[in-house]
Amino acid sequence: MRFIITLSYDGAAFCGWQVQPGDPSVQECLEKALSTLLRQPVSVTGAGRTDSGVNAIGYVAHFDIVDVGSCDPALLAYKLNAILPPSVVVHSIVRADGDFHARFDASQRKYTYFLHRLKDPFVERYSLRRDWDLDFGAMNRAAALLLGRHDFACFQKTGTDVKTSVCTVTEAFWAPYEPAHVSLMGFAPAAPDPAGAAGVAGAAEAAEVAEAAEAAGAAGTAGRLREAGTCPGGECFPQTPGSSGFAPVETQGLPGTGTNVFVPAGLDAKGWRYAYFRISADRFLRNMVRAVVGTLLEVGRGKRSLESFAALILPVAPAPAADGTEKANSVRSEAASAVDSTKRAESVRSEAVSTVDSTEMADSVRSEAISAVDSTKRAVSVRSEAVSVLGGRGGGAMRSQAGDSVPGHALFLSKVEYPTETAALPAEDAHHLKH
Repeated sequence: MRFIITLSYDGAAFCGWQVQPGDPSVQECLEKALSTLLRQPVSVTGAGRTDSGVNAIGYVAHFDIVDVGSCDPALLAYKLNAILPPSVVVHSIVRADGDFHARFDASQRKYTYFLHRLKDPFVERYSLRRDWDLDFGAMNRAAALLLGRHDFACFQKTGTDVKTSVCTVTEAFWAPYEPAHVSLMGFAPAAPDPAGAAGVAGAAEAAEVAEAAEAAGAAGTAGRLREAGTCPGGECFPQTPGSSGFAPVETQGLPGTGTNVFVPAGLDAKGWRYAYFRISADRFLRNMVRAVVGTLLEVGRGKRSLESFAALILPVAPAPAADGTEKANSVRSEAASAVDSTKRAESVRSEAVSTVDSTEMADSVRSEAISAVDSTKRAVSVRSEAVSVLGGRGGGAMRSQAGDSVPGHALFLSKVEYPTETAALPAEDAHHLKH
């Protein structure tokens, strides 16, 4: 008999979900507890890996019991919570169809990364503190480039053994939020740098911020908190285009985007306090979310251009090739095309000189020359990638082009979604679903 178990865990004490020899994992912890209670060996299959230190809410796994006997799923969940450590909690256990698979049946996975600016002892454990001016408009423009089906090899951990690095991202954005201790109890921000490094200059402005926080805690309404992206319980509400918390931002000239990216109000570069990044996809690569966040922070600090970020999101090859040969051939072809453009640039320059007396013709030729020179630069980049691919799979070289990964303590696997016909099954006769 197959069962679905839904749980949440604090990842601080674990090396991740998957069993690792010599290191504590959530999977091992759960398997030991189930085997103890059921008095038989139990193997648990999860919805996917989480990195060391990463947290999960509503994580889904399945396990099989050979000798079901009088097993009561509700009682089993209760007993599990009694023997599992405080860092792991079981929400439910339900019977499932024998064909259900927690990993392969999952259609979407959602991650959330938390960020705060000023010292706050109540969020330090689950949020990354960075006292930086951040251009969230640029960060959301860059995040919009992630949407769609792309090759994310540049963002995966070096040495990862996977058949494909292609993922389909359906959601990626930054938004503000306000923790419950701020919205309900009026927690004031830490004293800012008098020199203005924290974006608040002078004691008078700091007092205004504290007063505003206190007022929000005393008189805030659920409606206003929802507009800010939060509710009194601390849950983040994703804001949608057209809501009062969003302002449209044009993204002209950037590949892979629509006409607008909606950037939440309340995330100005100097005045922001709490923010989160939300990303959803059909699958994720090892270390992918942490690398994406780290690279987006570079964009927000002005250390990386949108064009540089876009270059890390690779097009999907026509057909997968395990040894990289087809990709190498494709890169060679592109390199050859770019080299041809280089020759064309030289020809165009000569033509520009010969037609200098004809103003209109010269302007046209100069424009084409500039375009060809850009192609020359692309040729250099493509040649470099070709060398990387021909020298191996090129994962290490590509990963080094992205930003540094952020710490895992502020990252949550916040939702795993399944198609309706294979979702977690609450009904007692769930095993009859497909029969």
